[in-house]
Amino acid sequence: MSPILSVSELNRLARLALEKALPSCWVAGEISNLSRASSGHWYFTLKDAQAGVRCAMFRNRNQFIDWQPREGDRVEVRAQPTLYEARGDYQLIVEAMRRAGAGALFEAFIKLKAKLEQEGLFAPERKRALPPYPRGIGVITSPQAAALRDVLTTLKRRWPAAAVVLYPAPVQGAEAPAGLRAALAQAASRKECDVLLLVRGGGSLEDLWAFNDEELVRAIAASPIPVVCGVGHETDFTIADFVADLRAPTPTGAAQLATPEREELAQHLGHLNQRQIQARRHHLDTLAQRLDSLSRRLRHPAQHLAAQRQHLDHLANRLRLARITQRERAGLRLTRLRERLAAGKPNPDALREPLARLQTALARAWASHPARLRLAALTAHLGHLNPQAVLERGYSITRDTRGRVVRDGAGLAEGERLDLTFAVGGASVRVAHER
Repeated sequence: MSPILSVSELNRLARLALEKALPSCWVAGEISNLSRASSGHWYFTLKDAQAGVRCAMFRNRNQFIDWQPREGDRVEVRAQPTLYEARGDYQLIVEAMRRAGAGALFEAFIKLKAKLEQEGLFAPERKRALPPYPRGIGVITSPQAAALRDVLTTLKRRWPAAAVVLYPAPVQGAEAPAGLRAALAQAASRKECDVLLLVRGGGSLEDLWAFNDEELVRAIAASPIPVVCGVGHETDFTIADFVADLRAPTPTGAAQLATPEREELAQHLGHLNQRQIQARRHHLDTLAQRLDSLSRRLRHPAQHLAAQRQHLDHLANRLRLARITQRERAGLRLTRLRERLAAGKPNPDALREPLARLQTALARAWASHPARLRLAALTAHLGHLNPQAVLERGYSITRDTRGRVVRDGAGLAEGERLDLTFAVGGASVRVAHER
């Protein structure tokens, strides 16, 4: 017998089987019954001509969509088929959403963008700086475009000195890329503008697709006039934005980036004027002070000669006083040297008597000193030991050729040479025969 399941157990098994059998996939359909809960979650039905399915897109997913879906919009969603167990309702949990057909367009956009970027069309070094004060501004857009009025109003408010030229062209549809290229060529040939504004209001990816046309993008890159691209809203991006010399977030932003602020420029000019006035005043004050200083230094030649004579007299007086002072100092120094010389000169007559007394006392002390007697005894004893004294008595010292003293004649050989040392001098002899 099969087990009996509760409704919740049945719905859970059905949900698991459904999620296993049908993985996440893309589903196309039309939005209906759209509801935005206070929690931020979206609930709607995705339907086609034959069927519909409930869908839920939670806040952590729908916050990444940069457009607001509406009733009747055809969309493509990536979703996980599942079962809402509490009610047993089959539904889709939506993970991503895009407008129907946007997938193929976006893929083409990414492919073309990568191709042109590899060619270097987006490189910053090829972008040109905009003229700071343009004399002519060209606007390429549709005369019926809502953004045109905002652009013209901004240009008139910020920089009315520039001439504004409209180059009409369609900005949506199949004929738009060719019309935009023709407007660029017309602006280049007429050479009446310093900068071009390529502008259009916001729209879907399909609405803005003309600005992703490869031929138009290459024409923008080849334009001899700098191009500012202001297409769509701030979150919209086209390939024309990447290749243009400057990308603006909106058409109004393009007008602002291409022109200086008139009021700011007036304030800047006023500031420069004030600085110039202050610099001139400072220069004039400096010249006046210098003139006053020179006028005070300027004197009559007679006054200058009188001052020079007075200075010369002063120098002569100082020289005279210096010579007198130098002579007096030299005399005083000579007197002091004579006194020092007289004080340091010895008196031989006064020193002779003390010296005689010292010599007599020294002789007496030495005659009676015990060390003198001992020294005499040691000297006599040392005289007895002196070999020279023995030689003085007639003895001699005999040495062989190696300098050794000969004490025994038995070891001498006939003809051997000997050296004799006497008290005075010496002699060399040879042994005649041994005795």
